[in-house]
Amino acid sequence: MGQRAAIYCRVSTADQSCERQERDLTSFAERAGYAVVGIFKETGSGVRLDRVERKKILALAQRREIDAILVTELSRWGRSTIDLLNTLRELESRRVSVIAMNGMTFDLSTPHGRMMATFLSGIAEFEHDLISERVKSGLAAAKARGKILGRQMGQRPKSDRMAPRVLALVAEGRSYRRIGRELGLSKNTVTEIVKRHRGRIPSCEPQNVAGGS
Repeated sequence: MGQRAAIYCRVSTADQSCERQERDLTSFAERAGYAVVGIFKETGSGVRLDRVERKKILALAQRREIDAILVTELSRWGRSTIDLLNTLRELESRRVSVIAMNGMTFDLSTPHGRMMATFLSGIAEFEHDLISERVKSGLAAAKARGKILGRQMGQRPKSDRMAPRVLALVAEGRSYRRIGRELGLSKNTVTEIVKRHRGRIPSCEPQNVAGGS
């Protein structure tokens, strides 16, 4: 019996289809003599996607139920260079290879695979340093322009934005708890808004702070 493989397909948007990837990878597995134990498909950005199906494949690897993962290209599997390297290391401990149809094979039990991982590790470190450098440069440039970074003392963006609506409802006699439900705020937030603007709502009574139903 040939090695067991899981096929992983991913597209970025809902108007795309995994059909071509699935067809190409199934044919590839057949030619290479792999026994396909499952086909896993996902739709979404590689960075933002929760990757439920990829987690299922990693679970198969953990249980040693597969020997290889087949993808059309490595970008379908890894979120980033760092993520790819981390998952490769995890798979190495399970003796599972990641094989892309474009010829990239990562089997860290072989000298070639370890060499590629070392090379990839260098790229990942460079990628991390480059991102860090860009962030620091951007912050420095913003500071030089006089921009104040981060939330400032006393700033409450959401509650300040909602204050006029809260005060209007309080003036109508609504309870704090009911106002919170209607506006998606906690009762404590409503209470704080009223405390900060109490002079602007003569009709607001202290007993409302307890919050009725």
